Amino acid sequence: MTDPIEPTHHAFEHAGEAGHRDGQGALSQDQTVLIAEVLDDPHAPAFDFHVVDDEKAGIYEAIAGDRAIGGLPYDVAGEDRLVLLATSVFPEFRKRGVATELIRRALDDVRTQGKTVTVMCPIVRTFIERNPEYADLIDPKHPGVAKGARPASS
Repeated sequence: MTDPIEPTHHAFEHAGEAGHRDGQGALSQDQTVLIAEVLDDPHAPAFDFHVVDDEKAGIYEAIAGDRAIGGLPYDVAGEDRLVLLATSVFPEFRKRGVATELIRRALDDVRTQGKTVTVMCPIVRTFIERNPEYADLIDPKHPGVAKGARPASS
């Protein structure tokens, strides 16, 4: 029998458009796990997968074999900007570098298209903070989440 895991929360700052009037939010346990993966910054995932941009559905999907194992949904904002909403990876594929590589490949694709991003996902924000070579992709007028993970204040 395993002990239940207490939710771990971090505070992060939202831009006004994030829907939090006080500028604060809390990360879920799932988000905390993925942020920890990004902070560990593995250079390559533990197995092969590819990323597909399903423009119709508005999601970058991580695909292993014939199965979606993670995703990064987005909204299109005009002709030259994507709003990156949330990173998710199925639990059995976490801590293997999938989130990190999914975000990297999605941002590389955004760069190739000559677009910018608004980051609403604290996991993507943390990735960019750890990989500043992607910071130029953040739209200066609509940056989104102001900071990635940081401990919650009591």
